[in-house]
Amino acid sequence: MTDDTPASTPAQPNGETSPETSGEVPAETSPEAPGAQSLERQRLEQETKDERKVWYFLAYFLFGIHFVAFVMIYAVRHAK
Repeated sequence: MTDDTPASTPAQPNGETSPETSGEVPAETSPEAPGAQSLERQRLEQETKDERKVWYFLAYFLFGIHFVAFVMIYAVRHAK
């Protein structure tokens, strides 16, 4: 019979463990990295701007609907 399971990776010399097995996060992908913080800040700023645009769009849309409704009410009431 052959064993199809992959062989375990050998331990690092002197009893050290690799970053993959020790649970450490490399510096370039850790959330504490300065680049990651600035990217997160930029993403949050862009999200805030986008959310503000959505609220403005909703406000203009609702204003437009009400304006059209009032014009239609005025037209129906003053029709002869």
